[in-house]
Amino acid sequence: MRWFKNVTLVLLAFVVGIILLPFQAKAAAPKQILIGTLYASSGPFATSSTSQYHGLEFWANQVNKQGGVYVAAFKKKIPVKLIAYDDQSSTTLAATLYNQLITRDKVNLLVADFGSVLTSVAVPIAQEHKILLFDPTGTSAKFFSPKNPYLVLTSLPTSGVWPTVLADFLITHKINKVAVIYSANDFNQSQAETLKAKLEAAKIKPVYYHAVPTDTSNYTVLIRTIQATHPEALIEFGYPPNDIAFLQNLQASGAKFNMVFTIFPGQQLALIEKNVGTKALEYTYTYPTPPLLVYNKVNYGMPMSEFEKIYTQETKRPVDFLTVAGYNAGLIIEKTLSTSKEFNQLAFRNAINSFSGKIFTLNGLFKINNEGAQIGEFLPVGQFQPTKTGLALHVVYPMNIATGKPIYPAP
Repeated sequence: MRWFKNVTLVLLAFVVGIILLPFQAKAAAPKQILIGTLYASSGPFATSSTSQYHGLEFWANQVNKQGGVYVAAFKKKIPVKLIAYDDQSSTTLAATLYNQLITRDKVNLLVADFGSVLTSVAVPIAQEHKILLFDPTGTSAKFFSPKNPYLVLTSLPTSGVWPTVLADFLITHKINKVAVIYSANDFNQSQAETLKAKLEAAKIKPVYYHAVPTDTSNYTVLIRTIQATHPEALIEFGYPPNDIAFLQNLQASGAKFNMVFTIFPGQQLALIEKNVGTKALEYTYTYPTPPLLVYNKVNYGMPMSEFEKIYTQETKRPVDFLTVAGYNAGLIIEKTLSTSKEFNQLAFRNAINSFSGKIFTLNGLFKINNEGAQIGEFLPVGQFQPTKTGLALHVVYPMNIATGKPIYPAP
C-alpha cells in the first residue's frame, strides 16, 4: 500500500507539472522594450552617427506617443526605451559599450552605430551573446554569414554591390579611362573592388587604382597624379570627411575632369554642400538616397514627404539619409515585434524572414537574404546639375527610373 501510495503521488505530481508547464514557461511581459544602441558625438563619424541616432530616437518617440510598440508575443503594446552611449567614434570604446548594453543593461535588442567601422565590433559581440543586432548602415559583406542568424541589415545593401549600377553606367556610356581612389577600409575597398572587377570584365582596365588611409585629409598631390593619367572619369570612394577634403582640394587645384563621382553628397547633401560649396558639386555624380529619392507609395510607416514634414517640425533638424536609415531601422524593429509570436531572439529573426520582401517603407523595399543582408534596395546614379537657384539632383541611370540626362563631359 505504501508503494502504491508513493507511485500515485509521483504520477499526480507529474500530471500537475504537465498541466502547469505552459503557464510556467510563458514569461511575464516586460514593462519596457529595452533597445541598446551607440552614437558618436565626436570623431570622424560624429555627424553621420548622430543623424542616424536622431532618426531612431524619433521612431521611438513616435511609437511611445501611441502607447508603445505592439508586441505579438504578449498581445499588447509596450513602451520602448532607448539606452544609448557615446562611443566617440572609437571601436575600442564601442566594443566595451556593446558588451555593457548586453551584460549590465540587459537590453532586448541591439542597434548598431553608423557605418562598417563602428559596426565591425558589434557583430561578433551580438553573435557571441546570441542577441539580434539591427544594423542600419554597416554594409561590409564580411559581416554576413548563414552561420550567424543574429544580424539584419536594415537600410542599405552591402557595400560590395553599391557600384553595380555605376559600373553599368560607365560601360553603357563608353567611358573607358577610369581612375579610382578609395579609402582603405572594408566599406570603401569593397566598392572599389567591385567596380574594378565589373570594368575589367568589360575589357576596361582602370588607368589609376589606388588606396589611401581613411584619415587622409589632403588629396592635392593625388589629384595631380591622377590628372597625368588623363582619365575620362574620376571615382572617389570615402567617408564624409574624405569626400569633403577631396572636393575642396579638387576645386582649389583647378583640375577639370569629364566626370567626378563621390558617395556622400547623395546621403548628406547639406553637410557636404556646407563644407565645399555649391560650385564644387556642380556636375558631380553620386548615389541618390532618400530623401533625395522620394518614396511615398509605402505599405509600412510614414511616406517620405510626411516623415520629412513631421520630423523637421518636431525636432527642428533637417532630414538626411542617415536620419531616414535610423528611422527605418526602428520600423523594422516595430514590424519584428508585432509579427513574432514568441519573445526570443531566433523567433525575432524568423519573423523578419516572414515579412522580408513584403514591406515597402520610405527607404524602399525591405528584403534580406539568408545571411541577413539587404537585397531589396539598390543605388542608382545621379548627377548634380546647376539651376538658377542652386543644384538639382537628377537620377541619370538606369534609364527606366531616370529623371534627367547626364551632362557629360562636364563643362
